[in-house]
Amino acid sequence: MTDKLIIFDTTLRDGEQSPGASMTRDEKLRIARQLERLKVDVIEAGFPASSVGDFECVQAIARAIKDATVCGLSRANDRDISRAAEALKDAANARIHTFIATSALHMEKKLRMTPDQVFEQAKQSVRFARNLVADVEFSPEDGYRSDVDFLCRVIEAVINEGATTINVPDTVGYAIPELYGNFIKTLRERVPNSDKAIWSVHCHNDLGMAVANSLAGVKIGGARQVECTINGLGERAGNCSLEEVVMAVKTRRDYFGLDIGIDTKHILATSRMVSQTTGFVVQPNKAVVGANAFAHASGIHQDGVLKARDTYEIMRAEDVGWSHNKIVLGKLSGRNAFKQRLLDLGVSMESESDINAAFARFKELADRKSEIFDEDILALVSDESVAHDNEQYGFVSLSQHSETGERPQASVVFTVNGKEVKGESDGNGPVDASLKAIEMHVQSGAEMVLYSVNAISGSTESQGEVTVRLQNSGRVVNGTGSDPDIVVASAKAYLSALNKLQSKADRVSAQG
Repeated sequence: MTDKLIIFDTTLRDGEQSPGASMTRDEKLRIARQLERLKVDVIEAGFPASSVGDFECVQAIARAIKDATVCGLSRANDRDISRAAEALKDAANARIHTFIATSALHMEKKLRMTPDQVFEQAKQSVRFARNLVADVEFSPEDGYRSDVDFLCRVIEAVINEGATTINVPDTVGYAIPELYGNFIKTLRERVPNSDKAIWSVHCHNDLGMAVANSLAGVKIGGARQVECTINGLGERAGNCSLEEVVMAVKTRRDYFGLDIGIDTKHILATSRMVSQTTGFVVQPNKAVVGANAFAHASGIHQDGVLKARDTYEIMRAEDVGWSHNKIVLGKLSGRNAFKQRLLDLGVSMESESDINAAFARFKELADRKSEIFDEDILALVSDESVAHDNEQYGFVSLSQHSETGERPQASVVFTVNGKEVKGESDGNGPVDASLKAIEMHVQSGAEMVLYSVNAISGSTESQGEVTVRLQNSGRVVNGTGSDPDIVVASAKAYLSALNKLQSKADRVSAQG
């Protein structure tokens, strides 16, 4: 038993399974580097066997990350495991995470395998993986709904074959905290060689209890690894939220008695990066990273906080990356001040040319709005990070006209493979007209399945952040754009989504 809690982040694998959360290689690499700054222990980078694109993402992350363990997911077969090992071969610290379903329902209906067949395949897959890497994690998919006797038999066997981590997932979010904690405890007590592996929990949030279940697995069950995602991102209702687990363990160290290696001051920047990359907006009342997490509206609360912060605040906002100095820069601010603010926000840019490009965008924005907030800077840097010269579509300019009783008109100038084109259309509103102007020229045939607007900061001068989700031929992609003009932000988001549709990398959903 160790007093260290291992944080296993699966934002880039399980989190990416949210419809529309699919990320490009460069976006995944950028988030992986931010997770390394956050000092997560294990980064599950993807499912290498699912597609060429995912293989290349895992490979790139394995080559770039030095401080964290880089993990690749694989089904319990030689092909998947070999593919994962190949993607991870350049990693400083590599882990293969292999899984097979063990619940009666999954074995019969999905795998169409007998328990004995599953048992043998689990053993053989771990044995094969252990010959390729020293660090092997095994997950019995739908483990919480599996027969305890059978599960103990499987787990004992895979530990004997060399599994170093045993993860027990609540794949469908069915667990209740006390029951789940005792379930883990029972397994650890009944498996004879349980002390030879680290025990891990992986909980989904279908009943809103992923964090509570994970913490029960730690406190009651004795697990020493938690699998989680930034902002609780994930399919269906999402996964266990990294920021909530981390701050619960740190804030209540008196109860948990565990050390944790996370550098919490990077939590907010990481949350913003994931939100802006995927377009999944963080709700204002979200714990730790929501806009209202440290806000006090009640007069009684405000009075108490002014007299003594700990009357109503159990965490310090600055410990997770919030700044009380919201207005940080303006149009007279210089490059050095801008660069320092990026560092304060936990943003590290790859080169001086990237900083110069972001600073130019900052100056352009400062000419349009008098007060620049942290949120504006993060959105601006996020926009810069996804703008590449080799993208097929790029925004140039937009003009639109609308008045009461008249149908709005829009004209959009954008680039197609570096050449400027112009689209014009009318629509039900200026946004509708602008996006139709683009689509009339592009003719992508994509269906829009989501359009949302989020104010980056709280005034009418605020930048708007727009998310556009498109679906075409079974593929769902997500585009984001930000600008003080909502119509312009919408056009940028639409072009961003169209660029992602051009990527030919196939996606195959993993299990977990």
